[in-house]
Amino acid sequence: MKQGFAALAALVLAQVMTPGAALAETVYVRAGRLVDTEKGAVLPARLIRVDDGRVVSVTADGPVPQGATVVDWSAYTVLPGLIDMHVHLADLEQSENVAEPLLHAPMEIAYIGARNARRTLLAGFTSVHDVGCFRAFADVELRNAINRGDVIGPRMSSVGAYVTIPGGGGEVTGFAPDVKVPDDMRAGVVTDAANTVEKVNYLFQHGVDSIKLIATGAVLAQGTEPGQQELTEEEMHAAVTTAASRGSWVTAHAHGAEGIKSAIRAGVKSIEHASLIDDEGIALAKAKGVFLDMDIYNGDFINDYGKAHGWPADMLRKNVDTTDAQREGFRKAVKAGVKLTFGTDAGVYPHGLNARQFKYMVRYGMTPMQAIQSATTVSAELLGWSKDVGALSPGHFGDMIAVSGDPLADITVLENVQHVMKGGDVVK
Repeated sequence: MKQGFAALAALVLAQVMTPGAALAETVYVRAGRLVDTEKGAVLPARLIRVDDGRVVSVTADGPVPQGATVVDWSAYTVLPGLIDMHVHLADLEQSENVAEPLLHAPMEIAYIGARNARRTLLAGFTSVHDVGCFRAFADVELRNAINRGDVIGPRMSSVGAYVTIPGGGGEVTGFAPDVKVPDDMRAGVVTDAANTVEKVNYLFQHGVDSIKLIATGAVLAQGTEPGQQELTEEEMHAAVTTAASRGSWVTAHAHGAEGIKSAIRAGVKSIEHASLIDDEGIALAKAKGVFLDMDIYNGDFINDYGKAHGWPADMLRKNVDTTDAQREGFRKAVKAGVKLTFGTDAGVYPHGLNARQFKYMVRYGMTPMQAIQSATTVSAELLGWSKDVGALSPGHFGDMIAVSGDPLADITVLENVQHVMKGGDVVK
């Protein structure tokens, strides 16, 4: 009897530890049309086989084994799951109250983050770069909860906190000077290069994937100006070298032209917003292979919704100062061949509306295929996840979406995703 139990225990352990053993699951997806983001082509009817969450084959549509699990999306255009490189899932959405972040406990933020993650995934965004939250490591814990299966949401790369100067664009600002801001809202505040090394190491010790610097002032942080550089080039270089020593990378929030160029010289891998980028900055980004992540939809939302809901006048003024300039910079960057990712700043506007940016990218110079690739292969390259996401060739996760219509003819069909699969599981 004891030997029988031992044999059973050994078998169960082997099934758990051996990939694919006994627990293997195969799903076949019939795609009416398939957008091949690696080749930049649209393929006719395809049969996608997914084993244990990853694509193993993509062939012409045909018969499947008797009793196989089939997801029939033959009436739809199928694409890889989309990627948004600039979201704020584990935080409140922007409001007219500058003190709003102080009114919510970390426990509440956890539930808010779970809600935002679900909305984002159901909108077709199966991977995201979460570039900051006011409550330090709320995004890290949300990522962990998703990975454990506690909540549903996209695959997350998280930065943990904003690396910013005191009172800078990554701080909670705009209220009386004697108000005490909780320590966990200031986890990334730095005062010099040595302190930057210390804080960056602290962030990695607590599980972040990459680092987000606030190189210039911000549109939505009172007391800061988008065009003004805040972190020094030395401080940014210290963050870059420290991240590199841990096998990671750095992105920089930078609106102003000089701050953008300083961040690029410091060695960052990407620039967030790049609103006031000049021709020299575009050329430098191209020469260094630096990605630009430009949220060119966001300005219209801030202007329309912010005016209607009484957002502070200086925020609305800074938004006007940057919106048209950013779009012209985007147009120039497309023409110059700079690598442009898909990043929206979701959290300023409601989560789940991320795909509204696609039509702006097409309006300001991209082809529909380029816009789709920005949200798939290009963003996957920046994340360092090209082998896993952004495409549907063998080896990639079975992350995919299905839409009615042809996004190459009308990019706005991506705003209404009918079906979503993540890792071979249909979640919508």
